[in-house]
Amino acid sequence: MVDAFRHPRLLLAVAALALPAVSLAQEAAAAVEAAPVVDKGDVAWMLTSTLLVLLMTVPGLALFYGGLVRSKNVLSVLMQVLTVFSLIVLLWVAYGYSLAFGGGGAFIGTTDKLFLLGVTKETLAATFTAGVSLPEYVFVAFQSTFAGITGALIVGAFAERIKFRAVLLFSVLWFTFAYLPIAHMVWYAPDGWLFAKGAIDFAGGTVVHINAGIAGLVGAYLVGRRVGYGREAIKPHNVTFTMIGASLLWVGWFGFNAGSNLEATAGAALAFLNTLLATAAAALAWSLVEAVVKGKPSMLGGASGVVAGLVAITPACGTVGPLGAIAIGAIAGALCVWGVTGLKRLLGADDALDVFGVHGLGGIIGALLTGVFTAPSLGGTGAADFSIAHQVGVQALSVGVTVVWSGVVSVIAFWIVKAVVGLRVPEEAEREGLDITSHGESAYET
Repeated sequence: MVDAFRHPRLLLAVAALALPAVSLAQEAAAAVEAAPVVDKGDVAWMLTSTLLVLLMTVPGLALFYGGLVRSKNVLSVLMQVLTVFSLIVLLWVAYGYSLAFGGGGAFIGTTDKLFLLGVTKETLAATFTAGVSLPEYVFVAFQSTFAGITGALIVGAFAERIKFRAVLLFSVLWFTFAYLPIAHMVWYAPDGWLFAKGAIDFAGGTVVHINAGIAGLVGAYLVGRRVGYGREAIKPHNVTFTMIGASLLWVGWFGFNAGSNLEATAGAALAFLNTLLATAAAALAWSLVEAVVKGKPSMLGGASGVVAGLVAITPACGTVGPLGAIAIGAIAGALCVWGVTGLKRLLGADDALDVFGVHGLGGIIGALLTGVFTAPSLGGTGAADFSIAHQVGVQALSVGVTVVWSGVVSVIAFWIVKAVVGLRVPEEAEREGLDITSHGESAYET
């Protein structure tokens, strides 16, 4: 090398010979830099989150709903939650994943990934960080549990009087024509219509809770009231079950919300903390309102407050600060008391387990308040030029679209189900209880 510096021509020749090697090295470095990174910690967190969402449904939601119905119907509700979840998970693999996340335009995906065509151990799904990915199988599994629990939430609205086969047929129709388009519009980046509008729904306020809440309300109207509703006491048979179910929902919801960050980073930690705080605030707010209005706070109210807080923080958990989360939880906890009392009376529907009063109303409250508390001036993670008025307008648009879309699809789906298999069990079967008449079993031996 010393000789080369003394002889310029030799130096140029050496440089010329070195250039291809340098170019190849640069290309190799760029390729390494551009290759998506799959972090084992992210994979472990997302698999754990998927299990937590499963825990929310079976046994969490099943026990929560099971305790709220009469003893003669507890197994029917457990069975509906279990089978609807299982059915939708299979439909998700068959065509749901493809139509929700398999490419497409503004309103629906494509059929390119039917039955997970092209999805292998090598294919990847993007996260919120450029260059960081997950194995696509992980993303498929995680999102399948979201779809499954959304369908299972609906059954609480028309519990204790609907035919089992009607529940299954409705679930197929609603999942296909309501859940999948809303999920695509809100979550598919960058082309989903509401996503492109700037709607914020971190973990499913519109996609899951408003969507399910509206479907449940429509079902409560169209299936009709339970025999004796408004004339005789219809009380929960086991509030202990409901408390255990609510507790499992709270535990599982950390996977639901923090898992939606798709990475084991500070973003997941923020969503985790917000889920903890908002839920605690909602439980206390609900109990306080009951204590003031009724004179005594109830265990059923405390458990319902837990769910209301979880629902309300869902769309906001990744973009608001901890104090914003407390505010959202407290507001939702207080207002949802009215949702299951005053609003329920105004609507006149027999929403048996208050699917709309908690999930529908709580989801709407959370979605709108997301537009407020995401503001950096209120501790949120919004950009410096964040406009509360503009974002609340976008959030209201997403709420309105979800309400109308889910409502119309639900009406049509229930009409089809009524024409094909009928909606209600006979009155005699309802009086005896669906456990025996629909499933041939009894939860409690007499």
